[in-house]
Amino acid sequence: MTQLIRTNLLNPIGYRLVIPLLFFLSNVQAKDYNILDFGAKSGEKATSAIQKAIDHCHAHGGGRVLVPAGKFITGTLVLKSHVVLHLEPGAVLQASHDITDYLRTFRLHGMVFAEDATDIGITGTGTINAQGTTFYDPTGNHTYEEFDRQLTRQKEKYMPEGEFYTDGPIKRLPKPGMTISFFHCSNILMRDFQLLDTPSWAIRLGYCEEGHIDGIKIFNNLMVPNSDGIHMTASRNMRIANCHIRAGDDAIIVTGFAIEEDVPDFDPKVQEAHEHGNKSIYSENIMVTHCQLQSRSSAIRIGYGQHPIRRIIFTNIQIYGSNRGIGIFAHDKSHIEDLIFSNITIETRLHNGQWWGNGEPVHLSAVSRFEDIPAGSIKNVQFRNIIMEGEHGIVAFGLPSSPLENISFKDVVLHIKKGKETMAYGGNFDFRPVADLGLRLFQHDIPGLYAQYTHGLTLDDFRLSWDEDLPDFFTHGVWCKSVSNLILDKTDSPANPNSSTSQAVYLEGSSFKPE
Repeated sequence: MTQLIRTNLLNPIGYRLVIPLLFFLSNVQAKDYNILDFGAKSGEKATSAIQKAIDHCHAHGGGRVLVPAGKFITGTLVLKSHVVLHLEPGAVLQASHDITDYLRTFRLHGMVFAEDATDIGITGTGTINAQGTTFYDPTGNHTYEEFDRQLTRQKEKYMPEGEFYTDGPIKRLPKPGMTISFFHCSNILMRDFQLLDTPSWAIRLGYCEEGHIDGIKIFNNLMVPNSDGIHMTASRNMRIANCHIRAGDDAIIVTGFAIEEDVPDFDPKVQEAHEHGNKSIYSENIMVTHCQLQSRSSAIRIGYGQHPIRRIIFTNIQIYGSNRGIGIFAHDKSHIEDLIFSNITIETRLHNGQWWGNGEPVHLSAVSRFEDIPAGSIKNVQFRNIIMEGEHGIVAFGLPSSPLENISFKDVVLHIKKGKETMAYGGNFDFRPVADLGLRLFQHDIPGLYAQYTHGLTLDDFRLSWDEDLPDFFTHGVWCKSVSNLILDKTDSPANPNSSTSQAVYLEGSSFKPE
């Protein structure tokens, strides 16, 4: 016999809906098991004791493993079917500093790991503290060769060697894996807890199905690279609501990544070999609502990976202090389609150091990151009721071999401002990671909206304004290159007043009809 738990969510227009969570306990007699009864002691390493409690709970039909008030030090815990890890008020799971305390299977894991499990979760108002900054050197920068300074506007003055970049990222040392990682799992619940200072991705849901994340906080060190927030890879039927995330990389992510991120294709046998999780080829059916996001990369990132991505909705989102607002990247072979972004405020700025992005509130690009493998496609994307302020314009960048298709902006306000890093880092386009060195990071004038190789672009009630002291490499209001089926309706897009040769609408091989 099963028990269905229900939860309330706000829908996009504010009414409360009762949505079935599809999270089942194995039977109505499921019990609670306190880790103290298995030998855990506050202030001491408790990995073995907590794992004994999880194993016992699993073996006896499922239930909750209770972590009471106190600080319990742990390496990797393996969560199993029908078990919920419940963090009571005042409970802290604190990461061990000993790298040997973390499990390695097909990769090195972090604090909580599950594979091929169902009906699992982490709940309660306690804290998971991953101690991520201890695995970094805050006196050095994380840098590597991935672009040519001579292609930037600033040339050798762009990220000058020997300088400490005050926005990070800081230097990486040997570290644990992703803090919470579930692979091939079904019926997942995460609710109410806070997750602090992760050394890598905070949460990864890989090849998972039927997940619900509600009311959690992820507060990472913004100087730590790759400390993503919630990362859904080749997963489907996911719901995220009421979360606050600050991440030293992307904040909420939907990708088509297989188990291995840096290969060009996926092996369907990997999914067939497991009982649970996503059996389709799609990363799809994902809803994110009522969240606050800050990121050193993209607050919202869609794309990358081998599996196709479709049917994604982000609504009622606040983005602040981010390097990019919304980023959609067809840089692998997967196709991306049917996305809706609505009721969102975005505030972006340029950061110094080796972060991807240049302050774009919205970025779409279809450029391959693998040599001799064409990029995927981006089509049917809607932006509705978006208010943006940033230090860069909107970019929609296709290529002749990978054009964008059916992109629309309706009721959009954009103000472009000057920031403290505008002269040192501005006036460039950034498409990293891509195979072509010339397209990674390069000098380009900045219009309010730049689009190229796009079939079907609609601007309906698009309003643009500029700071008064912007340099003249900020140019046109709207700049379209090789755009077909362009519709401009109620568009107010003046050129930067400090660029005397720029136009409100500048067309190269494009045409439009006013509505």
